[in-house]
This record gives sequence, structure tokens and C-alpha cells, in this order.
Amino acid sequence: MSDKPRLRFVLCLGAITALGPLSIDMYLPALPHIAEDFGAPVSSIQASLSACILGLALGQLVVGPMSDAAGRRRPLFAGLVLYALMSVLCALAPSAPLLLAARFAQGLAGSAALVIATAVARDLYQGAAAARFFSTLMLVMGLAPILAPVLGAQVLRLVPWHGIFWVLAAAGLALVAVVWRLLPETLAIEHRRSGDLRAVLAGFGAVLRDRMFQSNAAIAGLAFAAMFAYIAGSPFVLQRLYGVSAQDFALVFGVNALGLIALSQVNGRLVHRVGPQRMMGAGLVGLCVGALFLQGAVLLGAGLWPVLGGLFVVVASQGLIAPNASALALLNHGRSAGSASALLGASRFVVGAVAAPLVGVAGEGTALPMAGIIALCGLAALALYLRLRIPAPSSRRP
Repeated sequence: MSDKPRLRFVLCLGAITALGPLSIDMYLPALPHIAEDFGAPVSSIQASLSACILGLALGQLVVGPMSDAAGRRRPLFAGLVLYALMSVLCALAPSAPLLLAARFAQGLAGSAALVIATAVARDLYQGAAAARFFSTLMLVMGLAPILAPVLGAQVLRLVPWHGIFWVLAAAGLALVAVVWRLLPETLAIEHRRSGDLRAVLAGFGAVLRDRMFQSNAAIAGLAFAAMFAYIAGSPFVLQRLYGVSAQDFALVFGVNALGLIALSQVNGRLVHRVGPQRMMGAGLVGLCVGALFLQGAVLLGAGLWPVLGGLFVVVASQGLIAPNASALALLNHGRSAGSASALLGASRFVVGAVAAPLVGVAGEGTALPMAGIIALCGLAALALYLRLRIPAPSSRRP
């Protein structure tokens, strides 16, 4: 693939994958406004975030095997059109429960973008090359968490929170045109698998029995849960507890995302020499250091800047964890990349969906739940990584 088509390909996949962060991050500055508008408690509005995440998770389990059977383009087109329609329903939701239902449906439809983009990348790359490509992809898709809260905050200055979902509907339709023009079919007919239920379940079973997939999917899920605890908790923690404005919150969110992008590019340059496993380990250490620093800052009442420093390290570390965990998990599953991508994505989003509402269980008066969940998930991911790296006693030399 020459440089110019490869650049178009990366930009196209980056735009598709960015739909997930856009769906989650763009309405973050509006969460307090939505709670006030509906007269609903914080936890119920944060549940709408979990509903979208859960939809993104479950939808991948359907779309992934579908794309292994029907190719990548057709399921992606259908998902993007449905995503636009579900975004309109979110904009028109008259109550918190109906918004929650619409967000779940929006996540189901948007899952096609996430799982198929990952499967397309695995169709073309594997191993360290895949990790490097995922790092390049994060350079493009990493702009979404930077721009999404900024865009959401600016929309809020002009119109009520409903306008954010009208913008997301327009984005879904725009991506239909992008895919039509720039994304070729990457799964040849002779490499497609049967789409019947027995074949789908057999494909899932083969992936789940792979120890390489099991371990790296678990690590990715725990790291992702730490990220979602930050995503769900930071709008209330920073705006309500520390008095950060919606515009300044968007700036903080963008700076953190820049850290993630920077480390993902470091990963892309070093992964061929160092290896994806060691690079992921470095990211997990960084995640735990940032999480423990954040926990200490909250417990000691150290103020805004130490909290921001801990959050920056937590988020930036994902740039070393995510691309390598994905590449390692998919390493053995070239012919079933859609199913493997679906299980990988679903496991991450299910854990994230569980973690997100927990940050609000103690109300708006404390940041301890957010900091505690981030630390717990980070330490669990690092412990699992170390356990897998340490040989069993029977395999050690006397």
C-alpha cells in the first residue's frame, strides 16, 4: 500500500473508530445540565453513559461475526445509518429513562464502527506491525476525545443539550459517505466464514479458549474500566467539586487526550524494538503510578492541580496499553478477526459499563469513588500482567 492510499485508509479508519469516543465524550460537559433539566439524580444520568457503553459492547457480539460472514462494508453501512437514527431519538428523549433507552440503542448501532475498524486493521496487519498500526490509528482517533468535549461545550453555548445529539446524527450520516468513498472491502469472499449460529458460537469458543486472547483481553478490560471511571466521574468531580467551567473541563480533557496520543506515537516507534508485551507493561506501571498519586491527592485534599496531574498520567498511559493489548489479543485470529474483535471490544465495554456508574454512588460531594475505582482497576491489571509474565514454579530451572 503506497503512502497516499495508506494515509487515506488510516484517516478513514480513524474517523470510523472516533464515533465511539464522540458518542461517549461529546455530551460529558452536558451531564450536569441534563440532570438539572430532568430533575434526576446524578447516578441516573451517569447510567445513560453506561447504557451507551453496554450497547457498544453487546452490539459488537452481533456485528463482529456478521462481518466475518458478509464482509466488512455492508454491516458497517447499516450500523452507521441506524446510529444516525438512534441519535435523533436521543435528541428527542423527554425523560431520563427514555434517554437511557435511546442511548443503549445508539450504542448498539455505533458498535459496528468499532468492531469493524479493528477487524479491518487485523485483516491487513498482525503482531508488532498491528501494534504499530493501532498506534498510528490512535493518532487520528485520539483527536476525538480532544475535540468532542470542546465541541460539546461550544454546542451548549448556542443550544440546549439536545443539540449535541443532532450533531452526532449528522456525524453518522457523514461517515456513510466517507466509508463509501475511502474504505475498500478487506475480507475476500474465500476467507469469509459461515454466518449460522453454530459456526458463530464455534468461532467465539475458539477465541475464548486462546490463552493469549484471555489474558490480554482481561488486561485491556481492566485498563479500559479505569478510563471509563475517569470519563464518567471527571465531569462532576472537576466541575462540581473543583469549580472548573464547562469550557475549562473540555480543555483539561483535551490535554489528557494529547498525552494519550503522544505515548501512542512513542509506542509506534519503539514497539518493533522493545516488543508489544514490554511496552504494555510500561503502560500498566504508569497507570498504577498515576492512579495511586490521584488517590493520595484526593485523600489529602491536595487541591485541583495534583488531581489533574494524576488524571493526566492515568489517561496518557492508555497510549501504551490499548494498542499493544489489542495486537496481542488478536494475534492468533486472522480468519476470525471480526469475532475476536467483537469479544475484545465487548469485554472492555462491559467492564467499563459496570465501572462508570459506581463513581457516582457516594453522590457529588467526593472524588474518592472515582479515584478508588481507577486505582483498583489499574492494580488488578498490573497484577494480572505480572502473574502471566512470571513462570510457574514447575517451569523454572533448579
